[in-house]
Amino acid sequence: MPSYLQVENISKSYGPKTLFDNISFNINEGDKMALVGPNGCGKSSLLKILAGADSSDSGGKIIFLKDIRISFLEQEFAYDPEKTIMEEIIGREEARKIWHSEEQKWEYERKLVSNLTSFRLTDTGKKMKDLSGGEIKRAAIAALLAEEPDFLILDEPTNHLDIEAIETLENYLSRSRSTLLMVTHDRYFLDKVCNTILELDGGSLYLYRGNYAQYLEKREERLNNQRAETDKVRNIFRRELEWMRSTPQARTGKARYRINAFHDLKERAAATVQDRSIDMEGLESSRLGTKIFNCRNVSFGYGDKKLIDGFTYNFSRYEKVGIVGGNGVGKSTFLQLLTGEIRPASGTIERGESLKIGYYRQGGMRDTDFDPDKTVLETLNDTSMLNRFLFPHSMFNSKLGTLSGGELRRLYLLDILMKSPNLLILDEPTNDLDIVTLNVLEEYLSDFKGTLIIVSHDRHFLDRLADHLFIFCGDGVIKDFVGTYSEYREFIREYGKTGKQPEKAKGDSASKKEWKENKEKKREKDRLSYKEQRELEKLEKEIEALTAEKKEIEEKLSSNSYGYEEITRMSERISGIISELETKEERWLELSC
Repeated sequence: MPSYLQVENISKSYGPKTLFDNISFNINEGDKMALVGPNGCGKSSLLKILAGADSSDSGGKIIFLKDIRISFLEQEFAYDPEKTIMEEIIGREEARKIWHSEEQKWEYERKLVSNLTSFRLTDTGKKMKDLSGGEIKRAAIAALLAEEPDFLILDEPTNHLDIEAIETLENYLSRSRSTLLMVTHDRYFLDKVCNTILELDGGSLYLYRGNYAQYLEKREERLNNQRAETDKVRNIFRRELEWMRSTPQARTGKARYRINAFHDLKERAAATVQDRSIDMEGLESSRLGTKIFNCRNVSFGYGDKKLIDGFTYNFSRYEKVGIVGGNGVGKSTFLQLLTGEIRPASGTIERGESLKIGYYRQGGMRDTDFDPDKTVLETLNDTSMLNRFLFPHSMFNSKLGTLSGGELRRLYLLDILMKSPNLLILDEPTNDLDIVTLNVLEEYLSDFKGTLIIVSHDRHFLDRLADHLFIFCGDGVIKDFVGTYSEYREFIREYGKTGKQPEKAKGDSASKKEWKENKEKKREKDRLSYKEQRELEKLEKEIEALTAEKKEIEEKLSSNSYGYEEITRMSERISGIISELETKEERWLELSC
């Protein structure tokens, strides 16, 4: 396969922060490569250098195969708000380059209209200023694909897209013969589309062939090997340090090479292998009462547009519900109704008195009192938790305006969780967060001792966390689906083929009742705080040890081989064990039942 892109020795720094230093890699025709790495490591900067929108600090070489068509999708699509969708797209320089003849122009327009239709943008006369963020992104992608590039460079292509649009793009790219390099955090998307993962971490690049699961396995092998190598170097360094201290008179002649090697060894021994992942241990929720949100015939809309029509539902304690639906169907509005930011046009929403709501908004800190001139430490004055959320001391005085999108979202998430909410409302929480952070966040939320309401386009995230789904169908209709998002999509596909609803996915009243009962029992059982969970584990070990000791003493007493004083001592100990067991077992029952 010919090489479509050769990159040699490029570097990028911002002030004292080095993103990457003299990195090199190669992309061949047919490669479908995902670029992953922690927030702020330089993924978007690397793509901009490749696209010619930025330059390398160290020169280096970026060589594309001659005469291939390259298309670049940036995270934010620049547009004229007064132009219509069609005017905006066909007026772009990339489109004009394709129009060498009337025949080519006609073919491009045909492909463009077909793509816009696939992405549910049939009204091409609609002005750009009237589009939602997701619709703008869909228009940008439709235009890009109509160019039929040989090489696609995509920066977070799934951000702001609803799940239907993600699946449309996913199906297109998985079938396409185009070579691909993209930054993405969407694990299902990555798995279905890509055959290679390029990881940017600590200023270096690492190449992995295979899917996401294989990447995780090989990455852990790499980190373990690096840790082992670092330990080995440090052991040698300690030995050489003793030599340096004990033989100052030998620092001439033949020993000079050993002295030089020592200084090189010192640098290598100082290196650390960082498995950058946030630490969420100790973040706890407040106690939650039985009443959450009781919704009765709630309706809301704007003008003639109905967003919610007669919605009735009582949210349960410890329930985890996912909310899905197309752009502009009322998902974020629904959250604002629940929290009381807006009032329903009709109907009522009763809220529990013990609710302590943590509301993670779609725009992150920019939807709150975001002050770009404030520092990280001024925003959240807890150095320990900042460190655990991957904000080192060197970043404490960084202004918020200088942080990457992912770093801002991580800080915003920490600010919310530190207030110990017992009800979390997350509106598109996965945008801009790196894959490692998402995995840790999922672990925390799966054990969260409170109620969880998630609006998300991340299918992996929904499958992992949501017990059931509210499907926003448009025109105010909201349907409740009992099951994971993958099961819902399978249900839709099966229904589309046969016209019949699969038995296991019906979600009728009986199955809903059974689901509610089972989930409530499970949540009640799992409702322990982190401290109580540790107490329960300790009690189980203590009860096991006391029971074993009691059995051992009973066997000794039944052997008739001990004197009166020893028997008296053992009898007293048995009495004490029985008393301790009763106390501990009673507490164990309180925690576990």
